[in-house]
Amino acid sequence: MIHSGEYCMNLAVIHSRAILGVKAPLITIEVHISEGLPGFLIVGLPETSVKEAKDRVRSALMNSNFIMPAKRITVNLGPADLPKEGSRYDLPIAIAILIASQQIAVDNHQHLEFIGELSLSGKLRPCRGTIPSIIAAKRQQRLSIIPHDNLDEAKLISQTPCYAAKSLVEVCQHLNAEALLKQVTQEPMPTSETIQAADMQDIIGQHSAKRALEICAAGNHNLLWLCQLPT
Repeated sequence: MIHSGEYCMNLAVIHSRAILGVKAPLITIEVHISEGLPGFLIVGLPETSVKEAKDRVRSALMNSNFIMPAKRITVNLGPADLPKEGSRYDLPIAIAILIASQQIAVDNHQHLEFIGELSLSGKLRPCRGTIPSIIAAKRQQRLSIIPHDNLDEAKLISQTPCYAAKSLVEVCQHLNAEALLKQVTQEPMPTSETIQAADMQDIIGQHSAKRALEICAAGNHNLLWLCQLPT
């Protein structure tokens, strides 16, 4: 909670996933809020798209009715020797800031992993590589929170549930146990009864006759085919 306009300085640790081919190595996001001149520093080999997260996260927090701490914010993306790229770290960075500043619950995130890009309004945008991330999180006995627009991908994975959210506010409400997100599970594939029909591939030989049928079918020609049935 916030007391007298001051923040309880703290360290928050959040789990996310990078994309390395078809693999999704674990990324630990540490956020420390400390005294000093206001600043927002991201370390841990972030590429340009990751460095730009500070502007997206700042606007998303403010437009979602949260407070952006006017303190020195240091974000570490570990392991430090693995290059980080993409906007998938927006959501976990925002959640870590809110936990470090104690604006949301601080003990309901250890079994979760977060991926997703934030718009300036706080809405979640889709990101690539959600399927490997969800599978890797399940192996670590954690569930992923992904953007709602990645829902169709998540439904393709068998026996691997996750959560899908539309905005930063929905994720925070889930962490605060105010409005829980619904688990996403694989939808059963529709089944239909099909009648096994005869196929020309089942006919042995008769290459000239089959060729004539293909030409007639392709040109929409009439054909009279006489054949002798076996006695």
